[in-house]
Amino acid sequence: MRNLLSGVEEILLMDPGPSNVPDPVYRALGTRTVGHLDPHFIKIMDAIKSRLQKLIKTSAKLTLPVSGTGSAGMETCFVNLVEPRDPVLILINGVFGMRMQDVATRLC
Repeated sequence: MRNLLSGVEEILLMDPGPSNVPDPVYRALGTRTVGHLDPHFIKIMDAIKSRLQKLIKTSAKLTLPVSGTGSAGMETCFVNLVEPRDPVLILINGVFGMRMQDVATRLC
């Protein structure tokens, strides 16, 4: 069977998503997969954690990257920063504002 993706030309994507994927990422996707308890994985995560701590100027031991959509990141922030009965101001101007309101409402 012919790979139907092989004829897709490279284009510059300028919208919120999907985003262009750099060639080094494509090459990385072709490497071996390691499990989350593999010593290599732990070493990689420790390096990412160190760089992330430097980037956001923190020494918090529980600093870690979270893979997910923008909505997952938004929910992660709300769940970790908003306490029950905290006042939250959300300016709704579309789908993501409504999603933010939904997430915040579930935390009350």
